[in-house]
Amino acid sequence: MKKQIGIVIACVMVVSLLSGCWTLVAAGAGAYGGYKMKENGYTLQSPIAKERKSNK
Repeated sequence: MKKQIGIVIACVMVVSLLSGCWTLVAAGAGAYGGYKMKENGYTLQSPIAKERKSNK
């Protein structure tokens, strides 16, 4: 019985420690996506649109 309680406590601790990592992974993926969009000429506006090159 004590062994089962120890396993449950260990699983809860591991899951709680990993929850912060998922946040960092999601933030990193969003930042990378934004970087790649910027390389292709997109900027953040309302709404998101591709930059137009001016004719000078």
